[in-house]
Amino acid sequence: MGNYAHPEMLVSTDWVAEHRSDEGIRLLEVDVDTGAYEEGHIEGSAGLDWTSQLCDQVRRDVLSKKDFETLCSNAGISNDTTVVFYGDNNNWFACYALWQFRYYGHTEDNLKVMNGGRSKWFAEGRALAKEIPSYPSTSYNAQEPDANVRAMAQEIFPHLDKNDINLVDVRSPAEFSGEVIAPPGMNETAQRGGHIPSATSIPWAQAVQDDGSFKSYDELKQLYERKGVDLETDAIAYCRIGERSSHTWFVLKYLLGIQNVENYDGSWTEWGNLVGAPIEKT
Repeated sequence: MGNYAHPEMLVSTDWVAEHRSDEGIRLLEVDVDTGAYEEGHIEGSAGLDWTSQLCDQVRRDVLSKKDFETLCSNAGISNDTTVVFYGDNNNWFACYALWQFRYYGHTEDNLKVMNGGRSKWFAEGRALAKEIPSYPSTSYNAQEPDANVRAMAQEIFPHLDKNDINLVDVRSPAEFSGEVIAPPGMNETAQRGGHIPSATSIPWAQAVQDDGSFKSYDELKQLYERKGVDLETDAIAYCRIGERSSHTWFVLKYLLGIQNVENYDGSWTEWGNLVGAPIEKT
């Protein structure tokens, strides 16, 4: 698909329509609007609620290894299942789910994003399904967390003001400047507004077209390089809680081909509350 660095990570809506029932394929819908799946989804897809199924319910963290294995088992996903992610809002939480799968070692060959997501599928007049499928449980064995996928706050401090990595803030310009701390209606917040010193502001949605699909390789390359991103240099993306930055993580790593890209999912709700962490406002 296009001349992306890893075009195999994307599938089209036509591909999904043809292959969604194939053996070894599992569609996962993950939406910002947690009620959207029940209102209508691609037939045969399983739905995940990011608020209850993709994060630990006690501590501020992603799923534990054990809970991730249970999640996959309940969705009928084996280690060799090809998982195709899609969702609303240009696939931002779909990419967040894919990021967690990659964190626990699901192989890249078996991870795909449906380009354009939920909006493109339904804009094409395709059928809605309301039946919630069930699948026989599997035995899923997750790998130990991959530290090359996830950045922690302590990893960022050594890079402050050195410009030796691409530190990409994918939030809105108003969040980056400190004018607002969180988007309207969002509860997870921080005490202070602003951004991490040396970060570059490139809002995540600039990477997609009007129909929700990703821009071309050349368009993406121009977008990020114009803002000073060096495609030969390691990158860390962050937002507010790690979901929008998962979308940019996917773009930087798989579409533009930066070799080492991490998602800082602690993001601004951690950094903006962290004692001693410097911030900038513009």
